[in-house]
Amino acid sequence: MQIRQDLLIDELLALTEKAIESANTFKKLPLRELNFKKTSEEWSILECIEHLNLYGDFYLPEIENQLLKSTTKSNNLIFKSGILGNYFANLMKANNGKITKMKSPKDKNPSNSELSILTIERFIKQLEKLKSLLQQSRTVDLTKLKAAISLTKFIKLRLGDTFRFLIYHIERHILQAQRNMTS
Repeated sequence: MQIRQDLLIDELLALTEKAIESANTFKKLPLRELNFKKTSEEWSILECIEHLNLYGDFYLPEIENQLLKSTTKSNNLIFKSGILGNYFANLMKANNGKITKMKSPKDKNPSNSELSILTIERFIKQLEKLKSLLQQSRTVDLTKLKAAISLTKFIKLRLGDTFRFLIYHIERHILQAQRNMTS
């Protein structure tokens, strides 16, 4: 995949804004609905959001550190996705509102956690941080700069692919949470 960097960042910012709007909608729901599960195997709205918080706890500092370490400004206007990064990003991407079911790593599985409205507030703060990091990334080469992944620090993806993976992952779990709304 190749795309102009500014267009990629604009697309990802729009998806992040959409996630903030959804999170603000969730905040208005009663706690009973936020914890509602259709089945014992499915996640509640709050569990979906907490899962995203757990990923944000890893990726946001990792992205920020890579941006801070970057000494070169970008002259490259085109982002070129890597093979592995493109695969992971596309694996996360929702297709026409449909998401492929996957098993979550144990350390990122929030099932049966005690969660409250603070989970959503934390998520919104993470999304605001993500927006800031996306804006900062306008001045770097998203193809050359790399970030570790949460599964292992030995594999690094191009920063553009890391952003795509993270934001598509957010989009998929927002859709999952929306399906759990009872009204």
